[in-house]
Amino acid sequence: MSGQKRSKRSIHTYSSKAATVILAGTMVLGGAASAFADTAAPVTTSAVTNVTAPAAAAGIFTDVKSGFWAEKHIYKLASQGIVVGNNGLFRPGDSVTQQEAVLMALRFMKLQGNVNTGTDVVLPTDFKVTNYYKPYVVLAFQQGLLDKTVEMAADNLKTSWGERKASREWVAELLIRALGKNADAAAVSSQPTGFADDAKVTANKRGYIKTAVDLGLANGLDGNRFDPQGAVTRAQLATFFSRAEAHNTLDYDNTVKGSISALQNGKLTLYNNGRTTVFDLTYSTAYFTSTSETRINFSDIKPYTKVTVIGVTYNAAYVEVTDPAQQVQTIEGVFAKITPGTIWLDSPTGYDQYSYDGSTSFVDVNGAVITPASITAASKVSLLRETYSGAGKLVKVQVTSGIVNKTATGTIQSVDTTAKSITFKTADGATESFKWEDGTTLFSSQSSVLLPADLKVGASVKYSVKDNMIRSVDVTSGVERTVQGAITELTSSTVVYKKSDGTREVKLLGSTPAIVIPGVTTPVIGDLIADASAGDNVQITLNSSDQVTKIEVLSRQIDQFTGATVVDYSVKTQLLTVMDSSGKAHLVKLDTTTKLASDGVANTSLTNMGYALTEGRKVDVVAAGQRAISVETSSKYDGTLTAVSTTNKTMTIKLSNGQLLTLPYPQSVDIYGRSNLAITDVALNSAVTAVLAGNQNVVSVLRVNSSVQFEIITLDAAANKLGVKWSGVTSELYTLTLPMTGDTGQSIKISDLKVGDFVNASFNGSTPLSLQAVKLSTGQLTAVNASTGTLTVKDYKAGTQTITPTGGVKIIRDGSTATTLGSLTTADRVEVRKDSDGSTIIRVLSQQSHAFSRYESGTNEILVKRASLDDNNYRFALGANVYIHQGDTTLSVQSLKENDNIIMYFNNNILVEIVKQ
Repeated sequence: MSGQKRSKRSIHTYSSKAATVILAGTMVLGGAASAFADTAAPVTTSAVTNVTAPAAAAGIFTDVKSGFWAEKHIYKLASQGIVVGNNGLFRPGDSVTQQEAVLMALRFMKLQGNVNTGTDVVLPTDFKVTNYYKPYVVLAFQQGLLDKTVEMAADNLKTSWGERKASREWVAELLIRALGKNADAAAVSSQPTGFADDAKVTANKRGYIKTAVDLGLANGLDGNRFDPQGAVTRAQLATFFSRAEAHNTLDYDNTVKGSISALQNGKLTLYNNGRTTVFDLTYSTAYFTSTSETRINFSDIKPYTKVTVIGVTYNAAYVEVTDPAQQVQTIEGVFAKITPGTIWLDSPTGYDQYSYDGSTSFVDVNGAVITPASITAASKVSLLRETYSGAGKLVKVQVTSGIVNKTATGTIQSVDTTAKSITFKTADGATESFKWEDGTTLFSSQSSVLLPADLKVGASVKYSVKDNMIRSVDVTSGVERTVQGAITELTSSTVVYKKSDGTREVKLLGSTPAIVIPGVTTPVIGDLIADASAGDNVQITLNSSDQVTKIEVLSRQIDQFTGATVVDYSVKTQLLTVMDSSGKAHLVKLDTTTKLASDGVANTSLTNMGYALTEGRKVDVVAAGQRAISVETSSKYDGTLTAVSTTNKTMTIKLSNGQLLTLPYPQSVDIYGRSNLAITDVALNSAVTAVLAGNQNVVSVLRVNSSVQFEIITLDAAANKLGVKWSGVTSELYTLTLPMTGDTGQSIKISDLKVGDFVNASFNGSTPLSLQAVKLSTGQLTAVNASTGTLTVKDYKAGTQTITPTGGVKIIRDGSTATTLGSLTTADRVEVRKDSDGSTIIRVLSQQSHAFSRYESGTNEILVKRASLDDNNYRFALGANVYIHQGDTTLSVQSLKENDNIIMYFNNNILVEIVKQ
């Protein structure tokens, strides 16, 4: 915006070497919704850093401040990837051109991927549209978003059609067409709009305006005016399309709706149709409600309420409460006893029983966590049972009165030596008070005796309570505190930070302070940015000795120029001038703290680096203000393939910061398991790495990221080697340097895997990057509902579970494949797993029916009656933990009698189940 100083933008995601600017890129308006009204109430609430330490959430764009009237809608659609900005700015007050509005509408309809940018687009000569937007405008005509007769009328072509400012009445028509409500507009096209300036409305726009008003998308201005020819701003258009999502049936990317089943430890667990998704809540998560335009606090988010969550890779960027009513039922009663999995309450006719599991929380009167076994008989309890899933799960059991016996951890909030009482703050944030008796001995962590008066407020403790009285207090650590500020200086032993009031403080570093930088794997202290004007904004944890034990980056302010061209470098002044991909020049200064690398190799000498910074050389620069944080000669680009031009022999890659790079065709293409590939074999929107040749003008190889699911056929833990099979081809994977996780994301070792397991391997080209174990559910199919798309499996190991296949389904039976659940029956035994592409694979286990003969313990085999003397298929080795049963009664193999009719089920030729008839 003219006359306004360009401000720095707070960045919240990072690579291992430098921060990456989010949502920056070409200035293309891609979507948020827009209200026609130009004013709204301000906002003053904040988001949270995590569930225990709220902090103000920074906005996505520096020029969209907290409280801005359209903040909710801009934030929402930016989180969905529908709108983008430029260098951290959104420019909400700028007018929108017609070609920009068309691109937004296509993104709103999830059609932008259908555009053909690989060939030249021809439009009538007098119908002028900027080259970038031409294919999108053509697609808009094809999809009926634009009326060719109206838009190409002679009176409409006196100025550039694409660069013309979009009017309010024109946008109203575009939005109603995007919603597919042309018929609604046609039905009211002869009716007046009801606005005082109705005479100024173009005749063929009346129906669209009236429909937009009826849907609650468009509002009038002061004086009951609509201002039909008035220009629409970017903020208005964002709000317009955001509100229109309520009338759209599309499922938007990274958007999940459901009920909050858990809200703790910085995570939100969302339940939706039998499945749960866990999202991390960060300092940048924004919270809103569906009934208000203003932000709310994290503390306003309650468990068991209905919400919509938008986030990438399970990090919640946007949370909207759609129904604040908690979906729970409270049951009051008198506790009688507890048995594994069951709580018994007294009732006039005997006992009422309620089931619980490992996720059920048990708390005392003060809300502090207790063990189920610590609840004493005759205590009054309150049971909280959820009502959103249909299972009636018991989520919380609270003792409302009774005897407390417990051991807990927390911090000391106060000590009253007169009343002989200590108030503790529990690990869950609740407070509780208990008294001690004369003669009680309180121990420190070094087992030295302390008097009650020696206990310090804020000290971390472990304490035990019996019969409502304190029996021991064990001090585990002294008082710890946190401070916030911007790092201005950093040495091997100290950190200097500037506080919000402008004053500076210096703190000694502990022996090995923990460093946390979002998006950086295993960060070290050298990854922190110290600068007098643009240092990292951090939270510093200090121990009882005032030494730094942890530094967590909250945000950082940087500029990033990838693939910039060196204009000049002065060895004398150490000033480097580069030109970014948009042709804008930037001046940065190198110093001894600048991280340097040439051709992928770290450089420690500014002199040596100077030889590489010759005119025309491509470099990647990260700067804080004018100080260069890092300078590397460009050796590769990581991003997403967005376009391929067969005419120009070029490809376009979108970097993680939104920057677009156009590069020549690669000399080769590397995709795991494939050979003899060309660039046209790579799907658009694939994650890729373009590796540059030494002269930086040639892409030597384009490595394509992929995911492959392998079956483990051999395992050598000592050699860290897996033999795997994929599509009938076998190969070996060496796991020594590969990160490996379980199916829920926990870190695992090769010894945690076994032959027959499946793993998903992620690749960059032919290079494996990581492995993740695949969850297998194997057992009896007890129910299948093709209409609702669900099946219930009684797992041999994990109990009964209901599965809702997503992403398509493949049912493999005796070598043939079906794609509908209707081909399954409750007589089937199945193995269910997710493929690497997200589809569900259901493999039906083979079965055989025989008459039992005998069991041979020496070989652990069962023998069945032979059909004939030529029948050699009558001996079967028992698999480990084979399930032998008759109905729900589990049997031993020794209980089987000669001539018993049995059905045997095999998983990869291993006998896993025997059913006695």
